[in-house]
Amino acid sequence: MSFTVAAGAYDRFMGRYSVPLAPLFADHAGIGAAGQVLDVGCGPGALTGELVHRVGAEAVIAVDPSEPFVEAARERHPGVRVEQAPAERLPFADATFDAALAQLVVHFMRDPVGGLGEMARVTREDGVVAACVWDHAGGRGPVSAFWDAARSLDQDVVDESRLAGAREGHLSELFAEAGLRKVDETPLEVGVEHPTFESWWEPYELGVGPAGDHVARLDPAQRDALRERCRALLPVPPFALTVRAWSARGTV
Repeated sequence: MSFTVAAGAYDRFMGRYSVPLAPLFADHAGIGAAGQVLDVGCGPGALTGELVHRVGAEAVIAVDPSEPFVEAARERHPGVRVEQAPAERLPFADATFDAALAQLVVHFMRDPVGGLGEMARVTREDGVVAACVWDHAGGRGPVSAFWDAARSLDQDVVDESRLAGAREGHLSELFAEAGLRKVDETPLEVGVEHPTFESWWEPYELGVGPAGDHVARLDPAQRDALRERCRALLPVPPFALTVRAWSARGTV
Protein backbone atom coordinates (compact mmCIF):
# COMPACT_ATOMS: atom_id res chain seq x y z
CA MET A 1 0.00 0.00 0.00
CA SER A 2 1.48 3.33 -1.08
CA PHE A 3 0.66 6.53 0.78
CA THR A 4 1.21 9.34 -1.72
CA VAL A 5 -1.54 11.58 -0.37
CA ALA A 6 -0.96 14.96 1.23
CA ALA A 7 0.04 14.92 4.88
CA GLY A 8 -3.04 16.94 5.81
CA ALA A 9 -5.31 14.26 4.35
CA TYR A 10 -3.58 11.60 6.46
CA ASP A 11 -3.90 13.82 9.52
CA ARG A 12 -7.66 14.09 9.06
CA PHE A 13 -8.10 10.40 8.36
CA MET A 14 -5.73 8.59 10.74
CA GLY A 15 -3.90 11.30 12.66
CA ARG A 16 -6.91 11.77 14.91
CA TYR A 17 -6.24 8.25 16.21
CA SER A 18 -2.47 7.90 15.79
CA VAL A 19 -1.56 11.03 17.77
CA PRO A 20 -3.20 9.88 21.03
CA LEU A 21 -1.87 6.36 20.42
CA ALA A 22 1.76 7.52 20.21
CA PRO A 23 2.42 8.13 23.94
CA LEU A 24 0.86 4.79 24.89
CA PHE A 25 3.00 3.02 22.33
CA ALA A 26 6.17 4.83 23.42
CA ASP A 27 5.41 3.84 27.02
CA HIS A 28 5.08 0.17 26.07
CA ALA A 29 8.33 0.38 24.11
CA GLY A 30 10.00 1.74 27.24
CA ILE A 31 11.20 4.99 25.66
CA GLY A 32 12.46 7.24 28.44
CA ALA A 33 14.56 10.38 28.37
CA ALA A 34 17.71 9.02 26.72
CA GLY A 35 18.90 6.93 23.81
CA GLN A 36 19.05 7.10 20.01
CA VAL A 37 15.64 6.16 18.57
CA LEU A 38 14.49 5.26 15.05
CA ASP A 39 10.91 5.91 13.91
CA VAL A 40 10.19 3.50 11.02
CA GLY A 41 7.33 4.44 8.70
CA CYS A 42 6.98 7.78 10.44
CA GLY A 43 4.24 9.17 8.18
CA PRO A 44 3.76 12.91 8.78
CA GLY A 45 5.26 12.48 12.25
CA ALA A 46 2.70 11.52 14.89
CA LEU A 47 5.10 9.22 16.76
CA THR A 48 8.10 11.35 15.81
CA GLY A 49 6.72 14.24 17.85
CA GLU A 50 6.26 12.04 20.91
CA LEU A 51 9.81 10.71 20.59
CA VAL A 52 11.19 14.25 20.28
CA HIS A 53 9.34 15.17 23.45
CA ARG A 54 11.00 12.28 25.27
CA VAL A 55 14.58 12.18 23.98
CA GLY A 56 15.09 15.40 22.00
CA ALA A 57 15.19 16.04 18.24
CA GLU A 58 18.91 15.29 17.94
CA ALA A 59 18.33 11.74 19.25
CA VAL A 60 15.52 10.88 16.79
CA ILE A 61 15.85 9.67 13.20
CA ALA A 62 12.77 8.90 11.11
CA VAL A 63 12.18 7.13 7.80
CA ASP A 64 9.19 6.73 5.48
CA PRO A 65 8.83 5.63 1.83
CA SER A 66 6.31 8.40 1.03
CA GLU A 67 7.87 11.64 -0.25
CA PRO A 68 4.96 13.87 0.91
CA PHE A 69 5.17 12.37 4.40
CA VAL A 70 8.95 12.80 4.56
CA GLU A 71 8.61 16.46 3.60
CA ALA A 72 5.88 17.00 6.21
CA ALA A 73 7.86 15.28 8.96
CA ARG A 74 10.92 17.41 8.20
CA GLU A 75 8.87 20.60 8.31
CA ARG A 76 7.02 19.66 11.49
CA HIS A 77 10.05 18.39 13.39
CA PRO A 78 13.08 20.56 12.68
CA GLY A 79 16.24 19.03 14.00
CA VAL A 80 15.08 15.48 13.27
CA ARG A 81 16.87 13.67 10.47
CA VAL A 82 14.16 12.26 8.19
CA GLU A 83 15.08 9.92 5.33
CA GLN A 84 12.99 8.49 2.49
CA ALA A 85 13.32 4.71 2.71
CA PRO A 86 11.21 1.56 3.17
CA ALA A 87 11.39 -0.50 6.35
CA GLU A 88 12.85 -3.43 4.43
CA ARG A 89 15.93 -1.39 3.34
CA LEU A 90 16.95 0.89 6.19
CA PRO A 91 19.92 3.11 5.24
CA PHE A 92 21.79 2.72 8.53
CA ALA A 93 24.71 0.69 9.86
CA ASP A 94 24.25 -2.27 12.17
CA ALA A 95 23.63 -1.52 15.87
CA THR A 96 23.08 2.22 15.34
CA PHE A 97 20.06 2.71 17.61
CA ASP A 98 19.00 1.96 21.16
CA ALA A 99 15.43 1.40 19.98
CA ALA A 100 13.50 1.12 16.70
CA LEU A 101 9.74 1.67 16.64
CA ALA A 102 7.09 1.23 13.96
CA GLN A 103 3.63 2.66 14.67
CA LEU A 104 0.82 1.39 12.38
CA VAL A 105 3.35 0.23 9.78
CA VAL A 106 3.93 -3.53 9.96
CA HIS A 107 0.60 -4.33 8.28
CA PHE A 108 1.66 -2.29 5.23
CA MET A 109 5.19 -3.66 4.93
CA ARG A 110 5.79 -5.67 1.75
CA ASP A 111 7.82 -8.13 3.87
CA PRO A 112 6.87 -7.78 7.56
CA VAL A 113 9.45 -10.27 8.85
CA GLY A 114 12.11 -8.67 6.68
CA GLY A 115 11.15 -5.20 7.88
CA LEU A 116 11.28 -6.25 11.53
CA GLY A 117 14.56 -7.98 10.84
CA GLU A 118 15.96 -4.73 9.44
CA MET A 119 14.78 -2.89 12.54
CA ALA A 120 16.60 -5.48 14.65
CA ARG A 121 19.75 -5.20 12.51
CA VAL A 122 20.10 -1.45 13.08
CA THR A 123 19.38 -1.78 16.83
CA ARG A 124 22.16 -2.54 19.30
CA GLU A 125 22.34 -5.81 21.21
CA ASP A 126 19.79 -5.81 24.06
CA GLY A 127 18.07 -2.83 22.45
CA VAL A 128 14.32 -2.67 21.82
CA VAL A 129 12.28 -3.21 18.68
CA ALA A 130 8.57 -2.34 19.01
CA ALA A 131 5.59 -2.17 16.69
CA CYS A 132 1.84 -1.66 16.96
CA VAL A 133 -1.06 -2.37 14.61
CA TRP A 134 -4.80 -1.66 14.91
CA ASP A 135 -6.98 -4.60 15.95
CA HIS A 136 -8.64 -4.90 12.54
CA ALA A 137 -9.29 -8.64 12.91
CA GLY A 138 -10.98 -8.16 16.28
CA GLY A 139 -13.25 -5.42 14.96
CA ARG A 140 -11.81 -2.80 17.31
CA GLY A 141 -9.83 -0.66 14.88
CA PRO A 142 -10.72 2.88 13.77
CA VAL A 143 -11.95 1.64 10.39
CA SER A 144 -13.85 -1.41 11.63
CA ALA A 145 -17.30 0.19 11.34
CA PHE A 146 -16.46 1.32 7.82
CA TRP A 147 -15.53 -2.21 6.73
CA ASP A 148 -18.58 -3.68 8.46
CA ALA A 149 -20.74 -1.37 6.36
CA ALA A 150 -18.80 -2.13 3.17
CA ARG A 151 -19.13 -5.91 3.65
CA SER A 152 -22.87 -5.59 4.29
CA LEU A 153 -23.19 -4.07 0.82
CA ASP A 154 -20.66 -6.29 -0.95
CA GLN A 155 -19.67 -9.65 0.54
CA ASP A 156 -16.60 -9.80 -1.73
CA VAL A 157 -14.99 -6.69 -0.22
CA VAL A 158 -11.41 -7.28 0.94
CA ASP A 159 -10.98 -5.46 4.24
CA GLU A 160 -7.92 -5.00 6.49
CA SER A 161 -8.57 -7.86 8.91
CA ARG A 162 -6.01 -10.17 7.29
CA LEU A 163 -3.15 -7.71 7.20
CA ALA A 164 0.03 -8.59 9.07
CA GLY A 165 -0.25 -8.09 12.82
CA ALA A 166 -3.94 -7.21 12.74
CA ARG A 167 -5.04 -10.14 14.91
CA GLU A 168 -4.13 -10.90 18.51
CA GLY A 169 -0.81 -12.70 18.78
CA HIS A 170 0.28 -12.22 15.17
CA LEU A 171 2.76 -9.45 15.93
CA SER A 172 4.41 -11.73 18.46
CA GLU A 173 4.68 -14.47 15.82
CA LEU A 174 6.29 -12.05 13.37
CA PHE A 175 8.72 -10.80 16.02
CA ALA A 176 9.78 -14.37 16.79
CA GLU A 177 10.31 -15.10 13.08
CA ALA A 178 12.50 -11.99 12.87
CA GLY A 179 14.69 -13.36 15.67
CA LEU A 180 13.63 -11.04 18.47
CA ARG A 181 13.73 -12.24 22.10
CA LYS A 182 11.60 -11.63 25.18
CA VAL A 183 8.59 -10.62 23.09
CA ASP A 184 5.73 -8.99 24.99
CA GLU A 185 2.39 -8.11 23.37
CA THR A 186 -0.34 -5.99 24.93
CA PRO A 187 -3.47 -4.09 23.83
CA LEU A 188 -3.49 -0.28 23.77
CA GLU A 189 -6.78 1.66 23.72
CA VAL A 190 -7.56 5.26 22.82
CA GLY A 191 -10.85 7.14 22.77
CA VAL A 192 -11.62 9.68 20.05
CA GLU A 193 -14.56 12.11 19.99
CA HIS A 194 -16.51 12.67 16.77
CA PRO A 195 -18.81 15.72 17.00
CA THR A 196 -20.78 14.89 13.83
CA PHE A 197 -21.18 11.98 11.45
CA GLU A 198 -19.79 14.15 8.65
CA SER A 199 -16.57 14.80 10.58
CA TRP A 200 -16.14 11.02 10.87
CA TRP A 201 -17.06 10.24 7.24
CA GLU A 202 -15.46 13.00 5.16
CA PRO A 203 -11.83 11.83 5.67
CA TYR A 204 -12.76 8.55 3.98
CA GLU A 205 -13.20 10.53 0.77
CA LEU A 206 -9.59 11.76 0.81
CA GLY A 207 -8.09 8.59 -0.71
CA VAL A 208 -6.00 7.52 2.28
CA GLY A 209 -5.11 3.84 2.76
CA PRO A 210 -7.20 0.81 1.79
CA ALA A 211 -10.47 2.39 2.98
CA GLY A 212 -9.83 5.53 0.95
CA ASP A 213 -8.95 3.43 -2.08
CA HIS A 214 -12.21 1.52 -1.68
CA VAL A 215 -14.30 4.69 -1.57
CA ALA A 216 -12.49 6.11 -4.60
CA ARG A 217 -13.45 3.05 -6.67
CA LEU A 218 -17.19 3.42 -5.99
CA ASP A 219 -19.60 5.24 -8.27
CA PRO A 220 -21.66 8.07 -6.72
CA ALA A 221 -24.67 5.86 -5.94
CA GLN A 222 -22.50 3.20 -4.31
CA ARG A 223 -20.66 5.84 -2.31
CA ASP A 224 -23.95 7.31 -1.08
CA ALA A 225 -25.17 3.84 -0.07
CA LEU A 226 -21.97 3.14 1.85
CA ARG A 227 -22.08 6.49 3.62
CA GLU A 228 -25.66 5.96 4.74
CA ARG A 229 -24.93 2.38 5.83
CA CYS A 230 -22.08 3.71 7.97
CA ARG A 231 -24.40 6.32 9.43
CA ALA A 232 -26.86 3.60 10.41
CA LEU A 233 -24.20 1.49 12.12
CA LEU A 234 -22.59 4.27 14.16
CA PRO A 235 -24.03 5.84 17.33
CA VAL A 236 -26.03 9.04 17.10
CA PRO A 237 -23.54 11.95 17.16
CA PRO A 238 -21.77 13.29 18.98
CA PHE A 239 -20.12 9.96 19.72
CA ALA A 240 -16.81 8.61 20.96
CA LEU A 241 -15.03 5.60 19.54
CA THR A 242 -12.70 3.57 21.72
CA VAL A 243 -10.26 1.79 19.43
CA ARG A 244 -7.61 -0.82 20.16
CA ALA A 245 -4.15 -1.60 18.83
CA TRP A 246 -1.92 -4.58 19.47
CA SER A 247 1.55 -3.50 20.58
CA ALA A 248 4.58 -5.80 20.70
CA ARG A 249 8.10 -5.19 21.93
CA GLY A 250 11.11 -7.47 21.73
CA THR A 251 14.79 -7.46 22.56
CA VAL A 252 17.61 -7.74 20.02
